[in-house]
Amino acid sequence: MTALYYTLGVVIFIVAILASIGLHELGHMIPAKKFGGKVTQYFIGFGPTVWSKRVGETEYGVKGVPLGGYVKIVGMLPPQKGTDRLRESSTGLFTQLISDARAAEAEHVQPGDEDRLFYKMSWWKKVVVMAGGPTVNILIAFGIFLVVFGTYGNPGDVRISPVVDHVEACVVPADEDGRVCTASDPVSPAKLAGLQVGDRITAFNGTEITGWKQLQSLIRANDDGAAKITVLRDGAEQVLTTNTTVALRPTSETDDTKIQVGFLGFTPHAALGTGGPLYTVEQMGTMTKQTVVALGSLPVKVFGVAKAIVGAEPRDPQGPVSIVGGGRLAGETVSQAAFPLADKAVFLLMLIAGFNFFIGMFNFIPLLPLDGGHIAGALWEAARRAFARLRGRPDPGYVDVAKLLPIAYVVASALLVMGVVLIVGDLVVPVHLYS
Repeated sequence: MTALYYTLGVVIFIVAILASIGLHELGHMIPAKKFGGKVTQYFIGFGPTVWSKRVGETEYGVKGVPLGGYVKIVGMLPPQKGTDRLRESSTGLFTQLISDARAAEAEHVQPGDEDRLFYKMSWWKKVVVMAGGPTVNILIAFGIFLVVFGTYGNPGDVRISPVVDHVEACVVPADEDGRVCTASDPVSPAKLAGLQVGDRITAFNGTEITGWKQLQSLIRANDDGAAKITVLRDGAEQVLTTNTTVALRPTSETDDTKIQVGFLGFTPHAALGTGGPLYTVEQMGTMTKQTVVALGSLPVKVFGVAKAIVGAEPRDPQGPVSIVGGGRLAGETVSQAAFPLADKAVFLLMLIAGFNFFIGMFNFIPLLPLDGGHIAGALWEAARRAFARLRGRPDPGYVDVAKLLPIAYVVASALLVMGVVLIVGDLVVPVHLYS
């Protein structure tokens, strides 16, 4: 049964990502057709064609490698400036590649298509067409986040308050945390003081409490000293007294090094942040900053995965994963018998939303062959034409993105290498959420 649930989790994730890819490509195709452009192909996947059907002038289909998708919009590259010839002879490697790309592009242009070419569209239409794909991914993420944050809560926004959620019966060593108390274990100071579930701690040794972090710091710094605890219980304040004890506990949430600190012996109440559209936008704003930082360090992190593959260092559990790794994480989560169904569903939704958000943000990077590269070209075209008008100069014409193809080839090669490294890493040294 575990294998069945694992497979189910993988299938759900893969289908969701493929659906997201399909919607991403619709985000390009629909506005392109709306603006009069000619779209000859709409495919999900790469490699050999599994199925296809032509409807009107567009061939719709599925290919054998489900790692992306594409739409073919005719006229992405303009002809050589100053001539209608589609291929220029050249002995330079890059100029020859550009000429070959222009020639390949021209093969899709049929008589009557002259006014339907992408490069002839207004700059703002180009921006809408190219931004449509990644925008769809971000909207998918927003929709999923909105539902999860508004119903279940945000797993990334855990709010801990100075309210007693559980009182420890005894003090046990940190490395034995969770075991049943024995007769030799000392009674916890919290139990001796008479703390009860639901008590809100409003003051500690005369210091007014405004949050959990502050209270935790005060308790840890108190060592085995006297503790005067003011609590709000059933609407009335009460003062409880005890002595904290000294116990070995981790230095912090991110540092497991054990140190001697003051210990009281209760678990604070933790709740997930919830909210509607404005809350979701705010959280996605934070995610945007985190994603920009992650994108900047992506090559370094992928190199770390490469070193993990050859055994030079362990795999970073917080590092990037491919769609293969995402599928494995989905399978592991769904196959966990002790995991509540609601938590499994939320994890899958958050995983799908996270992939969509990253895909959307990644495609906005202003480098060809990514969508952001075409958007940057269209914006530069608008700025260049506006500047020419202000100075009374002739229209400089369309931006020739073909000249940036050498950069596109380098970027595409880098993306291919990083993608292969991540896929191999997810097969050889996968990230596991559960041991």
